[in-house]
Amino acid sequence: MDLVFKALADSTRRSLLDNLFARDGQTLGELSYGLEMTRFGAMKHLRVLERAGLVTTHKVGRQKLHYLNPVPIQEIHERWVGKYAVPWLRAMSAIKSELEGESARPPSPAAIPSRDRRAASGHAQIKRRIKE
Repeated sequence: MDLVFKALADSTRRSLLDNLFARDGQTLGELSYGLEMTRFGAMKHLRVLERAGLVTTHKVGRQKLHYLNPVPIQEIHERWVGKYAVPWLRAMSAIKSELEGESARPPSPAAIPSRDRRAASGHAQIKRRIKE
């Protein structure tokens, strides 16, 4: 897993992964086209990604096609992100439920500012007069 973190630490390598995500099965020339480096520099970055298991290759004739392997990223998500996200999601869900429950109940008189309580009591007096 350390190799994956080291590979993802570089912005050029993340850019290469984004390119492969957009269109899988690219050659070195296609991948290095938008980068501000030589093909040799791009090849070094791809080698680091291959060692980390983030990129796989397949030879077709004279071409070497590069493919994204999302499994290591998924493993990182399950190990690091998912483990810490569950308590937050539970807490957010509990807050949402509590807030929705409170909005369904009328506010308590203590929660209403004093001037609004006077107005509310005036409305109550008017309703009583109408019923009489």
